[in-house]
Amino acid sequence: MSTSLDLSKLSLMDALDLAILIEQEANQRYKMFASQLGRRGSGLDAGTFFASMAENEAKHGTELLERRIALFGKVPMKLKLDDIYDVEAPESGAPRRGMSTLQAFEVGIEAEQKAYDFYDMALPGVTDPEVRELFIELRDEELEHVEMLKEKMAKLPASASVVTENDPDDAPYL
Repeated sequence: MSTSLDLSKLSLMDALDLAILIEQEANQRYKMFASQLGRRGSGLDAGTFFASMAENEAKHGTELLERRIALFGKVPMKLKLDDIYDVEAPESGAPRRGMSTLQAFEVGIEAEQKAYDFYDMALPGVTDPEVRELFIELRDEELEHVEMLKEKMAKLPASASVVTENDPDDAPYL
């Protein structure tokens, strides 16, 4: 989890851009996982879970973008995806062939917790009151996401912990 940015110098627009990019990176990673694992059957499996996480990250990113446009219009972003790495995105090597739905939830919880930790650790260095307020809001949302995933995970059936052996042809990239 890192960024090459001096967070103490972020404007509100830059902070929104950073948050949008964090969501975009996570969305891309989850889409990659969903693509790598595919879907097994009609129920909730690891691939399906990762696809739903990608949708959630895209939705949150879109909400942040709409907020940015409402405040600043269509001024181009100064920040780029290269300015961050693994802030909220799950670890690249997280998916495993045949991983259980429960293991996928654990990956999701870890990623949301990582985003919470990022915003929480950034707060002491943030001096702009608007950026500080945004980071507190984003940090608290990440905690809500952690709790939501834990609640959903607690309701999973026992079968969600089953690790399956896949044919390498089913998920050849893992």
